[in-house]
Formats: sequence, C-alpha cells, structure tokens
Amino acid sequence: MVQTRMGDGVAVEMTDSEIKKDIIQGTEDAADRGKIEKLSEKEVDRLTEIYCRPNRFVGTTKGNEVVLTVDAGHLKVKRTPVSIGKITDLELFERVFCMDTAEHAHVDYSFKQVKPIVSEEQVELEKGLLSTVLPVFYGAMPNLSLYSRPEGQYQNPAELMPKGKIEEAREAFEGMIEQAINDMVYVSSKMYESGADGINFDTTGSSGEPDVYAAFKAIEKIKEKYPDICIQLGMAGENILGFHGKLEYQGVNLAGLYPHEQVKLAEKAGVDIFGAVANINTSESIPKNIGRAVTYMKACSEVANIPVYANVGMGVGGVPMVATPPIDSVSRASVAMTEIGKMDGL
Repeated sequence: MVQTRMGDGVAVEMTDSEIKKDIIQGTEDAADRGKIEKLSEKEVDRLTEIYCRPNRFVGTTKGNEVVLTVDAGHLKVKRTPVSIGKITDLELFERVFCMDTAEHAHVDYSFKQVKPIVSEEQVELEKGLLSTVLPVFYGAMPNLSLYSRPEGQYQNPAELMPKGKIEEAREAFEGMIEQAINDMVYVSSKMYESGADGINFDTTGSSGEPDVYAAFKAIEKIKEKYPDICIQLGMAGENILGFHGKLEYQGVNLAGLYPHEQVKLAEKAGVDIFGAVANINTSESIPKNIGRAVTYMKACSEVANIPVYANVGMGVGGVPMVATPPIDSVSRASVAMTEIGKMDGL
C-alpha cells in the first residue's frame, strides 16, 4: 500500500494499481474536456512511479531543474502569522527559500485597491529593490468584482443574471472593464517606473472572461508604453468561465478556453510568462488530480512560444486544497510538472 492524499489533503492509502487507474481516469478526463491528447502509456507509467515512491519528499532528476517563483510572496509569510515586514520577507524569499524571483504586493492584492496608495507602494518597492538582487515583480489581481456594488459604481452582474437581466449584466461588465483597464495601466506604469522588474497579473479570470479581456487590453496598453517590460499572467482556473458570453479577443470568444488555448491569446496580448492552472477536485484522489493537471500543462507547453509556469499550490496543479500544502504532494507535483508536463517554471 502507498500513502497518498485526497484533493482536500486527507491522507489515504492506495495500491499501485489503484493509483495508476486514477491517473488514467484523470488524463482521460482532461483530454475529453480540453479536446487534447491524453498522456501516453509511458508517461502514465512514469507518473505512477513518481506517486508510488515511498519517500516523503521526492525531487526531480539532475538537469530538469526549473525556475522557482511565487506570487503574493510576503502575503504568504504574513499568514503564518509571523509577519516581519515586506522588505525582510523579500529577503527571506531570496536568501532562505532560494526563489528565482520574488514579488512585492499589497495586502488587498488588487489593482483597484492599490491605486489610491500607489505612492506608498512605490516607496516600499524601492526599499525592497535596494536590499535584494533577484528580480522583483509587482503583483496584483485584475479582480473585476471590485468594480460592482457595493464596492464599485456598477450594478452587480451576479445579481442581475439570476433575474434574467442578461443585457444589463453585460452592460455593467463593459463599464467595469473600462475602469479596470485604466487602473491596471496606471498602477503597472507607476510600479515599473519605480524599478519593478516586471508586473504579475495574478488570478486572472476570477470574474470570468470579462476579467481576462480587461487584463489582455491593459497589457496591450502597457506594452505600447514600455516595450521591454516583463509581464507575467497567472490564470485563476483551467477553464475561462463565461459570465458575459460574447467577449472576443483577437476574434476568439474567451469563454470556455483551456490552458493550451489561453496561452496563444496571452502571447498576442504581449504576455512574456504564462501561469497555467489546473484546478483540484477535493473529492477525488491526488493521483487522479495530477493526471488531469499534467495533461493540461503538457498540451499548453507544446503550443506555447513563451515560458509556461505551472501554478502549483493551494488547490491547483495537483496540490491539495489546504492553506499549508503537504510537502509530499507539493514535491511530487513539482516533479511531475517538470519531467512530464515540460514546464519552464513553477
């Protein structure tokens, strides 16, 4: 028997054949949903071997190392809760956690919330840059939901749609999009001018395809102003939810796109690093979840012309939905993503 986990983090025991069976079911599910190739028999066997190892911690083979980075970095330290300040947190990620990049961010972690205090954030960023060597990104979420009532001026589409007010909901989304674009361009410009090595648009799509559309249009404008700026785009989910239904980017309807389709549009928008996501089903085993996740990531990496970093953490990328992910699952997911998913980073 091999100890593994369920998607909610609960430890369970499974036989080698049960693990393999779940991996096969996972890859078949992803292939069916995304209309992509499932993992080969050789890849399934390799994935089974990784998840059947008796070690608590596993590592990739020498030569398969990838870029290791983090979003909302110091906010994760703050959750411990032993926050020692943003600057020291950045230093920890560089000198203790050995990250290849770090990220400066505000606790509210949304472009709209940062805009009124952007001058203070610029000062904090500049201090962090003076005490670190690694590239430091500035990160925030598009978070279109903040532009609807009660936080914003527009009617809440989530309240309008159940009432059958579809056109009113679409009009609200379109107004929210324009405001969000302006805020993202403004904040990104200020932080880049203050020395940020790049901007991370994190959890893009949390409000469906209007969220993604707004991010793409904002990135276009930012790239026009600063052609050399590095833009990282991290998605909120494996599938873009269709809240508007008619939004198109570059002639492609955004609703329903999977990672291998998302990355192609991200490239056209000007994204330099794409953060692909595969969601966790908490009621299924981690072997089944990793089968799904690696299938999505492999398909994405095969068509991408830019680096693809798999989101591997709380509830994504084959890692259980818990605040502090167990190292046995995180390390196995990391090996699977690098050796089979062919990721450029995590």
